Amino acid sequence: MLHITNGDSVADKLRQGAVQGEVVAWREIYSVGPVFRDMAERQNREMRAGYLERNLGIPREEYLKNEEQERILRDLQKYNEIVLWFEYDLFDQTMLCYLLHSLAVQALGDTKLSLLCIGDYPGVERFRGLGQLTVKQLQALSGTWRSISERELALGSKMWEAYTSPLPDQHIRFLEEDTSALPFVKKAFEAHLSRIPSVHNRLGVVEQATLETVSGSEYTPHALFGQVGEQLHILGMGDLEYWHYLRNMSEEPYPLLHIQGLEAFPDFSHAVPSFADCRITLTALGRKVLAGEEDYLSLKGKDEWYGGLHLEGQSDPWRWDTSCNRLIKR
Repeated sequence: MLHITNGDSVADKLRQGAVQGEVVAWREIYSVGPVFRDMAERQNREMRAGYLERNLGIPREEYLKNEEQERILRDLQKYNEIVLWFEYDLFDQTMLCYLLHSLAVQALGDTKLSLLCIGDYPGVERFRGLGQLTVKQLQALSGTWRSISERELALGSKMWEAYTSPLPDQHIRFLEEDTSALPFVKKAFEAHLSRIPSVHNRLGVVEQATLETVSGSEYTPHALFGQVGEQLHILGMGDLEYWHYLRNMSEEPYPLLHIQGLEAFPDFSHAVPSFADCRITLTALGRKVLAGEEDYLSLKGKDEWYGGLHLEGQSDPWRWDTSCNRLIKR
């Protein structure tokens, strides 16, 4: 039996006796940077590696080492059962759907496919993920997974193909699909699109939540991440991803945030001890943008990936309408 988990934290606990069989931690952040339908293709991985190195500090060679997990995916028929361990947020749902997309095209013979995907846990008031749970709590979940049918495989493939598409229309059409086979997919996909600049003030949901939070008080980076991350838990956003947002929001020209005491941002390879003591406040422009008095996108432009969508420049026409949770064209 093989268990594939949403990262090392859960994998380490499963290996402590919570389950029988092999455990593999799937190491990826499909919610960040450019993604492609075929993630095993070398050219696609090279492009993604360059983005992650520039923006999150993940060394290119470190990322490319993950080719080993792609090889594991191509040799699954030797297991009698494969169990996928995931949760409800965008980070997990993109990973889950990538795996379902990959499994859907394989001839696995008698290998059974199973899924454990939860959005809550008895007795845990604010469930945010499997990593919160103890070994004993994870052990209680063992065997509660359900079989993956053709419906889950087909929907996972559709989600991955839509998410990685460079065409906005394909993202829009996915929200019209029947997503009942994977009950967390639709909300996660909406969360993905909510990161795109809004109709209201051209801020995505992360920038909007950050400015709203800072508008009332001064924050340290980790306290701000805790507050915004909790509010937007549907994203499953990690700290390195959030520091990328803060960097963009505080850089000249046209900064929305002022970060007092900033020497550098931490990244995958470098800790910055002084970063914890920085103080974050709104700039005058930040207050104007938050109030809808300035169009931030027309000032600073955009160069960012949202799944397979690459938004560039100041005139990209696509906007997220928060009033109806829909991607629209100006």
